[in-house]
Amino acid sequence: MINKQTDEKIRKYLDYLLADSSAESPMWNKEKILSGKPNKWNYIDGCMISAVLSMYDLTKDEKYLKFADDFDGWFVQEDGSIKTYDPEEKNLDNLNAARNLYPLYRLTGKEKYRKAMDTAHYQIEIQPRTKSGNFWHKAIYPNQIWLDGLYMAQPFFMQYETELNGMHGCLDSFRQFQNVEKLMRDPVTGLYYHGYDESRLAKWSDPKTGCSKSFWLRSLGWFMASLVETDSVMDEALYFEYRYLQDMLKNVADAVLNYQDESGMFYQVIDRKEDEGNYLETSGTALIAYALLKGARLGYLPERYGESGEKAFQGIVDRYLQLKDDGTINLGGICLVAGLGGEDRRDGTPAYYCSEPVVENEAKGTAPFILAYTEILKRQK
Repeated sequence: MINKQTDEKIRKYLDYLLADSSAESPMWNKEKILSGKPNKWNYIDGCMISAVLSMYDLTKDEKYLKFADDFDGWFVQEDGSIKTYDPEEKNLDNLNAARNLYPLYRLTGKEKYRKAMDTAHYQIEIQPRTKSGNFWHKAIYPNQIWLDGLYMAQPFFMQYETELNGMHGCLDSFRQFQNVEKLMRDPVTGLYYHGYDESRLAKWSDPKTGCSKSFWLRSLGWFMASLVETDSVMDEALYFEYRYLQDMLKNVADAVLNYQDESGMFYQVIDRKEDEGNYLETSGTALIAYALLKGARLGYLPERYGESGEKAFQGIVDRYLQLKDDGTINLGGICLVAGLGGEDRRDGTPAYYCSEPVVENEAKGTAPFILAYTEILKRQK
């Protein structure tokens, strides 16, 4: 349950973020701010607009729909092209923001959003794949599957195939989850590794399994949320596949909940609580909370999993949602960014994940926090 004081605090916090943000200058996109470059169509903003649309779905307050429409409408042109987005970049991250085209088209009736779905789907058609059939995470990371990419691409892909393409590619999407279960799940803990390299050439990949070295919290959160979101847009006519994703969700939830801290939160490297520098991290905890709460609400998970999600959410509120002396409200404990490869130090070790900057008010934490908040309010109703 969310008490009245916490409810008011969270809504004030969201209003604060929106008041100082636009498509050209979102205050929650710390990566872009630190880079000093103009804003582009990106997954971080996509997460935040998903949260704003979830607030609209809950409250029917037109200010949230207007903000989302103005924000994405700045990028999406009348012919369906998307300013600053190039499908030929072949970066799965860029598909996450396209998920919001579906509700925006439904709610506004603007044809440009429908056309933009085809623009984004073209990337699906040309995205390179592993021999097992999964999308490469990015063209610059050949033969690699990351858990993040399932969240970025599969909900958009499944919904497009279900609603607009005669269910032609639904089994393709589903099989990519099956491959990840086969290739990236640790049989001992039931947790999933952050990355997999089919070629075994990446420095971070195990020469036998191809997997990375650690269980990074946010990647597990992305994965759990991807299962919920993809299943929620799947046609139940695919009964076996529909139920299979729910079983996957329950299995990974059981594995993850073995590591839930007494505070309700989870550690940045989930199974290495005692490691020096490890810390209770907001974005991954919020994603897990959201997946558990929505999964329970939709009947994919038993009710007790929703209770664990509420505990995780409350742990974030207690530890990291703070009222500052100047009257502003900040959400802290957010890992700014973590990846694999590129620079030598991105080696997938626990020490690496714990070395990345920790920031406040970044949408990779803020957005799933708001999404989890809306799920709790839906439960209360």
